[in-house]
Parts: sequence; C-alpha cells; structure tokens
Amino acid sequence: MNRQKHLVTELLARVGVTINGSNPWDIQVKDERICARVLAQKNLGLGESYMDGWWDCKSIDELICRILKGNLEKKIRGNLKHLLAVVQAVLFNRQSRKRSRRVAQEHYDLDNELFMSFLDPYNQYSCAYFTGTESLERAQSNKLDLICRKIDLQSIDHVLDIGCGWGGFAKYAAQNCGCRVTGINISHEQMRFAQDFCQGLPVGILDCDYRDVRGSFDKIVSVGMFEHVGYKNYRNFMEVAHRCLKDDGIFLLHTIGSNESRVRSDPWINKYIFPNGLLPSIAQISKAVEGLFVVEDLHNLGPHYEKTLMAWNENFQKARPGIKDKYGERFCRMWEYYLLSCAGAFRARDNQLWQMVLTKYGTAQPACRY
Repeated sequence: MNRQKHLVTELLARVGVTINGSNPWDIQVKDERICARVLAQKNLGLGESYMDGWWDCKSIDELICRILKGNLEKKIRGNLKHLLAVVQAVLFNRQSRKRSRRVAQEHYDLDNELFMSFLDPYNQYSCAYFTGTESLERAQSNKLDLICRKIDLQSIDHVLDIGCGWGGFAKYAAQNCGCRVTGINISHEQMRFAQDFCQGLPVGILDCDYRDVRGSFDKIVSVGMFEHVGYKNYRNFMEVAHRCLKDDGIFLLHTIGSNESRVRSDPWINKYIFPNGLLPSIAQISKAVEGLFVVEDLHNLGPHYEKTLMAWNENFQKARPGIKDKYGERFCRMWEYYLLSCAGAFRARDNQLWQMVLTKYGTAQPACRY
C-alpha cells in the first residue's frame, strides 16, 4: 500500500469508513488515483473523482455525514490554490451586480424540466417542513403555509418576494391569502416559467437585481436567495429590505446557514452547482441587521432539509434515464453527488436552515400564529 492510500485509509477508518468495505457508506474504489487526488484537492477532488467514476458508494449521504462529523477535511493540509481562493474572496466582491448573474446563467437557467423532475407541484427549491407528513408535496405546502402564518399574511397585503424562483410562493400566497405579490428574479428561465405559472393571479414577476428594487411593501419574504448575496453585500441587502418595508411590516428571511463565519463556499459546490454562493452565519446576519431590524423569531429547520434533499434525490433517480439521455452520465453523477452530499451535511449538522422573522424598530410584536 502506497503512502497516500495508507493515509486516506487511516483517516476514513477514524469515522468507520472502509475502502471496498461492505457497509453502504464504504467507498468502492474504481481508480487508485483517487487517494492522491483527494489529498491534493480535498472536497473538490472527492466530488470530481465521483463525477469521473473513480469511486462509488451506495450511501453518499452517510459517507459525507461521517466525514464531516469526523472533521476530516481539517486533518488534511490545504494547498496554495485554497489560500489564493480565500484571498480573492476577501479582496473582491464575488456577488457584485455583474457577477451575480453567473449563478442564474449556469444553474437556474438550466432546462426547467430538469428541476420539475424532482421538485413538488409548487416548484419549491428550498427546505420543506415535514411536520405530520412524509410526503414532499405536503411538506412543501406546510412550509408555504408556515411562512404565510409567520408574516401574518392578509388579503390587503402587497408582498415583495426577493428571488421568487419559479413563482411557487407567489402563487400559493395569492391563491390562499388573496394578496398581491411582486416577485423579483434575475434568472430568465425561472421568470418565464413563473409568469406562466402565476397567470391570472395578482402576481407580477420582474427582472430585477435586489439592489435595484423600489417601492413600499406590507410584507417581504426571501426564500433560498440570501445564499447568493455574499458577505460583502449582507448589509446592503438588509438596507434594501428595510427601505422597502412599511413601518409596521414583517420581513421573513429563509436561508441555509453555516455554523461558522466564512468568506468562501465549498470549492466543489462553487465550481459545479452555485458559483459565487456563500452560506451566512448567525453572526454575519446579526451584524447585517443591527440597527435596522428586531429579530422577532429564529427557527432552525435544518433536519427538515436533510429529508427534503433525500426526497429530491429519490425523484431525481426516477427521472434519471431521461436526464442522462439529455445531459449525460457525468452530469447525473454530479447532480446525485450534489443532492446526497448536501443531505449528509445537514445530517451532520454542518449546515443549518434558518427562518428569521424581522420587524423594524418600534413595531408591535407580531401575533404568533404558528
């Protein structure tokens, strides 16, 4: 056994993972070069080597969970490329107006049929709420209902939906609460779909960067968009929300979060899934809202996201033959690794999902309806 394979074998053994073992979370090595690649590139090398077919695993989610719980990444020394990426993230605003459209073009503007193949009927590409159900469809309706109740949504309200996706929340809110919704987005494919999806309802979908939004709104929601804002822009985002929210209004922020304050994301996720994305920490969010908003409620739905991702993967696997014909096997392995590795991260409690209810200073405390 060479030195690199010995080191990787030893590290994995610490978390109960065996190379070519019999457990579902054990790695089945197809190409011995994987060990050198992982030691040199860490998370990026692990993900890329799976895409290339260098290894397989029946339970990628549990493998990643064990790796994260064991903190194995920090036991492998970094390299110069990692250091340079951190320096660049500090020096440059990777989520500027110009750069912000990259994630829309490379991820959200993929064929809508790909996303519809694994999402629920309201096209919710964010954490569901599995309370009293094991059904993804019902859990996503639960989440939408929860949000409406948290912001005390009324028929007379005009709601701003920052990063409205395929229009799922806008349609649900307009249908069930009778309110008016303005959704803003920068993904052309999502906007095109949302406009058709919400046709006939009091819903407007605008091509608009959050920095350019104008108007006054009774309620504001942002569901699964803050992960694309970037730490250099958190304060600006909150100032925009503060400016657009009426004095007695309510703002709900729904975002994946990190346990630690960081300036750059996982290198594999950044390269293949969400370019220039970044998960905020509680400390970073708190600093951004200081002097602007009162935090009325903080709700951690993290465990529900693991179940959401596993449900998405189950749907994805059913649709995989057609997706493979269109995008190829390497893409399918990439998407599978994305969904299952993220599920493992939530299972390990490495990632969180926060819903924060925010009001302006001096606002009466909202009535609790959840």
